[in-house]
Amino acid sequence: MTTEIPLDNPRRHTIALAATPKGACLCRNITRRQLSHWGVESTFGESFHSALIIVAELASNAIRHGRVAGRGFELHLCLTTLVRRGATLRIEISDCRGDRLPVLATLPAARTSNAQSGRGLVLIDALADRWGTLPRRPNAKTVWAELDLTDAR
Repeated sequence: MTTEIPLDNPRRHTIALAATPKGACLCRNITRRQLSHWGVESTFGESFHSALIIVAELASNAIRHGRVAGRGFELHLCLTTLVRRGATLRIEISDCRGDRLPVLATLPAARTSNAQSGRGLVLIDALADRWGTLPRRPNAKTVWAELDLTDAR
């Protein structure tokens, strides 16, 4: 039986942000900078852009549906390279509303062409290789998405 051994230690980045539109903007900018620093933009071009969209949607959902006054949300990025599988980018956004879990549904708002919202999870589901939720400390949750990275060169 062969086990997958990481080629290097996973690269990780975690930051707490305010649950505000400015916090969501910072979340996107920090993600862009961190992924560029790790070489994701130059090596995995399409996946880099998918990751930015996923982060934007998860951050938006955290401030819209997971906000608790006086408390923020957390971004966690992890890039792992495994010998047999290649690279995987895991994106996690944690918020303080464990009672409000995301549900992927074909709601009328998501199907209406002029709707202003309702497409975030549909985009995440289309772009991510896997996604889901995890409970986190009392009454909090983490929504995560993973991308299997393929070399764009």
